[in-house]
Amino acid sequence: MSFEFIDIGALDIGTIRGIGTALVLLSFVCVTLWAYSGKRRAAFDQAALLPFADEPKLAAPRSKTP
Repeated sequence: MSFEFIDIGALDIGTIRGIGTALVLLSFVCVTLWAYSGKRRAAFDQAALLPFADEPKLAAPRSKTP
């Protein structure tokens, strides 16, 4: 297996950091588009209610008896 087509001398640390930054930016944009897509709205609306799923129901107020 030979990687002769890649000139390692052209990949200095600045170029590698630039490629890394571009990949992170691309990933961020993809995740943002996925999260705000209309197809995911129903699932996210349901997930938004999960913190309230474990709350106990309020008990009925006691009647005042003499």
